[in-house]
Amino acid sequence: MVKDMKFDPKPLALHKFKHNRLVVRLAVSVLLLIGIAFCLLSSDSFRFLPVTETPKTESITDDESSLQTKLHEPEETIKFQPNQTQNRTSLDGKCDLFIGDWIHDPYAPVYTNESCPEIEGHQNCMKNGRPDSGYLQWRWKPRDCELPRFNPRRFLDSMTDKSWAFIGDSISRNHVQSLLCILSQVEHAVEVYHDKEYKSKIWNFPSYNFTLSVIWSPFLLKSAVFEDMNGVSSSDIQLYLDALDKKWTDQYKDYDYVVIAGGKWFLKTAIYYEDNEVRGCHYCPGKNLTELGFDHAYRKALRLALNFISNSDHKALVFFRTTTPDHFENGEWFSGGICNRKVPFRDGEVNMRDVDSTMREIELEEIRKAKDVAAENGVALKVLDTTGLSLLRPDGHPGPYRQFQPFAKDKNAEVQNDCLHWCLPGPIDSWNDLVLEMLTNERIYR
Repeated sequence: MVKDMKFDPKPLALHKFKHNRLVVRLAVSVLLLIGIAFCLLSSDSFRFLPVTETPKTESITDDESSLQTKLHEPEETIKFQPNQTQNRTSLDGKCDLFIGDWIHDPYAPVYTNESCPEIEGHQNCMKNGRPDSGYLQWRWKPRDCELPRFNPRRFLDSMTDKSWAFIGDSISRNHVQSLLCILSQVEHAVEVYHDKEYKSKIWNFPSYNFTLSVIWSPFLLKSAVFEDMNGVSSSDIQLYLDALDKKWTDQYKDYDYVVIAGGKWFLKTAIYYEDNEVRGCHYCPGKNLTELGFDHAYRKALRLALNFISNSDHKALVFFRTTTPDHFENGEWFSGGICNRKVPFRDGEVNMRDVDSTMREIELEEIRKAKDVAAENGVALKVLDTTGLSLLRPDGHPGPYRQFQPFAKDKNAEVQNDCLHWCLPGPIDSWNDLVLEMLTNERIYR
């Protein structure tokens, strides 16, 4: 064996010195390794994994519902990290999906205006000639959680023979169209119903017997509205603060999942009724009526709607989506307001308007009260708090491109801007990522 070894050709004394130094280094290295091993074994954040099993970031029991069997599928292999669970949760063991940042996403969007036929003309920013496309390549990233991409095939597989309803105003319709576009990667929905004004619709996915509906009910309350298709009123809205809109309550029992929301319509001029008598109004100068304010009506509406849901014998899983802020600058929608920003705000760069803050405070207060009652009655009521993350996306609206090629004839043309609804594809697609993650891993979120 000696003949097979290669010796250092340098003098023997130097070789002995280097040999001794090597022994010292090895001894120090062994001591360091022992110390590191001791620290790791005593840390709560580290666990050894059996070498015969594939490591998982979550543990899902066999007796959980089909929704708990991974609706999301990662698009690339994710390596296990010992502190992954700590990154996912906050100090109280729960993660807040709605605190985060918009990060650049080179893989977005997952659909286009050509691949999805359900995009309405005023949301089709690509077709209407919007020249920039950077607004498409952002994705919501919670700070303490991983938010998987929506997996349409897994979702549809889990929704066989199920039904969803989106109840509210045009933002709810905007939301359901985003979901339809994402699901169109697997199967295009078949429209099986629409009302006379095409505001309420029902779609079916034949391969899955899955039904998706949008129910037009902008106040959630009984109301009489006298507007044409352009939003021009011939008379004041009549709003009944003690009666829910039967358009959605009569159908409520037909749905397994519901996404419900109120909001901007309460800012319109309206006459308020209770017990079929006028009680006051919002913004009705010259009518000699008590100004009760939109906040009074909004609280009444939410309290009535959430009480109905919480005490219903039908145990649907319900998401209440919080108010959506607009981004009109230098005016309102009717007075030349615009939204021409090209990138998201960063956290701290923008403040919420007073009306939006008021609405959100009312929503959170009423939901907090209703959740206790709902839990006692076995009703799952969740908060889809999209207000803050939506506030950061002034770049995601159609703006002047709610119309087809608005500057084709005159580059200085004055056109009405839409700084409330969202381009499709656009920021609203991340709302569906949030909904599905809340369904899949509901136990780890607030």
